[in-house]
Amino acid sequence: MASIKDKNGKWISRFYFTNYKGEKIQKFKRGFKTKREAQEWEREFIAKSKFEITMSFNSLYEMYLEDLSHRLRENTIMTKRHIIEKKVLPFFKEMEIGKITPVLIRKWQNKLIKYEDPKTNKLYSQTYIKTINNQLVAILNYAVKYHSLNENPCHKAGTIGKKQADEMDIWTVEEFEKFAECLHHKSISFVGFNILFWTGIRIGELLALTINDIDLKNRTIRINKSYQRLNKEDVITDPKTAKGNRIIKITENLANILVNYIDTLYNVETSDRLIISTKYRFHHDMKLYSEKAKVKKIRVHDLRHSHASLLIHLGVSPLAIAKRLGHEKIETTLNTYSHLYPDKEKDVIDLLDGLK
Repeated sequence: MASIKDKNGKWISRFYFTNYKGEKIQKFKRGFKTKREAQEWEREFIAKSKFEITMSFNSLYEMYLEDLSHRLRENTIMTKRHIIEKKVLPFFKEMEIGKITPVLIRKWQNKLIKYEDPKTNKLYSQTYIKTINNQLVAILNYAVKYHSLNENPCHKAGTIGKKQADEMDIWTVEEFEKFAECLHHKSISFVGFNILFWTGIRIGELLALTINDIDLKNRTIRINKSYQRLNKEDVITDPKTAKGNRIIKITENLANILVNYIDTLYNVETSDRLIISTKYRFHHDMKLYSEKAKVKKIRVHDLRHSHASLLIHLGVSPLAIAKRLGHEKIETTLNTYSHLYPDKEKDVIDLLDGLK
């Protein structure tokens, strides 16, 4: 360990460490206010490079994020970063990994449960609490699976929150039609919301649609990409899952809406986006025109749930719904919408009794 002052009175940390290839590498950093800061930075760097449990939670988080950045979509990373840096790091940031105990985790969980959002003066929803808790679980699972942490203390601490809300906010066909009726003068929003409700596609998938994705002859829509707004730039990515690549059949009424809309577009190429807009427009219009239509407020994503609920009500099989929604596994569909399915126990018994 060598910590020296430079000509400006700042401390410099200079030392050698052995990397994962067995090579001896010199590490150098300047600008520390005190000798102690320089020495602490060296200790933390070495602990991180060897993954010693004396390293800080913040260093573990940096390693975790760097690893996932090669495997997850950028918008997913941004969402994780926001949740962890706002809700997890403030409590655990400077703690040594080896000193994070189930008791400490429960203290953090209790703070989350009691926390009131200053914007709404309400407690966090049970699903959001679980989402936050899952981020801590994932980081420590990463340390157990790929490094030298013996066990994840989150498992002893127990979980909090709920995976699914007790009730799902959805619109019926009647509620949607009241809402859509208020939007006839805004063609982009009118068409966009009709596509969302009658197909169940995601908002990112809607905004990525091009004109040549619409097959009016066969009444289908091709989903093979997603739109994101990242760092003030429009980005087209692959669908959320492999099963996200799909062809969706549409109703005659939706096909007619699309015919009329496309006919109004001027000087466009088939490769041009069908809905040139942003997510913000849809979130804004959802709030504004649900009030004007005097229907309950739901989120844009809840139109996807509304479509799934409608299909369940019509008796469509879970497998067909999973395929239409682009779910990777049918379990996702069943876990998300199981509470919407009617109780089939009596039907089972009636069928078995009928065998006698």
